Amino acid sequence: MALSRYHLRAASTAFALFWGDSSVTLNYCQTKILSQLFSIHPTHPQARLLASAADIIRGGGIAAVPTDTTYALVCQPGDKTAADKLRRLRRLPAQHYFALLCADLSVLGQYAKVDNTSFRLLKHYTPGPFTFVLPATRDVPRRLVHAKRKTVGLRVPDHLVLHALLQQLAGPLITSTLRMPDDDLPMTDALEIRDRLQRQIDLVIDAGSVGVEPTTVIDLTTGMPELVRQGLGEFE
Repeated sequence: MALSRYHLRAASTAFALFWGDSSVTLNYCQTKILSQLFSIHPTHPQARLLASAADIIRGGGIAAVPTDTTYALVCQPGDKTAADKLRRLRRLPAQHYFALLCADLSVLGQYAKVDNTSFRLLKHYTPGPFTFVLPATRDVPRRLVHAKRKTVGLRVPDHLVLHALLQQLAGPLITSTLRMPDDDLPMTDALEIRDRLQRQIDLVIDAGSVGVEPTTVIDLTTGMPELVRQGLGEFE
């Protein structure tokens, strides 16, 4: 019986993890040349792989992860070195502000000021392919806050593997669409991402196919919801 691409990649990952999580960490720390490629089941994610992925990110790594829209580059919000590296990788201007990926709405109060009307709207549209711009609290790292407007972008993705990873990390992640400077569209294939960026990022998670259309961005700071960018999400 022929094996699917997922099962072939999963077998490779299982072999790499055969001697336990410590061998993955050792390989990662010793070389830091080739990024890890984890094939995670899209509906039954392996806890061991999620734990190893979380360890890499906690250790200052940048990961390419699938979302409910496109692949995204992520790192820890409090890690300035990783965030600066991510900015250089995508050649983002200094005035570009990252969004936060959150597992659910329970962390909103820590990072954003949300009134009752906005909260009802957020409950209706999350999880889903939306980024919401909200007034930022003082707990948000400066690099994530719009200098003049004091706002932050928050996103709760509808993606089982990413949700499980966020729960494993017990906190949000900085996120940026994985579209390289000379590309017209975001990258969609885990092996291509590994081949092109293996010396620049630390981890690629393969959990099936993703699209190329970005999130819909909604500004909730002016009293009335304002459509900033039309993406995959339909906002009514």
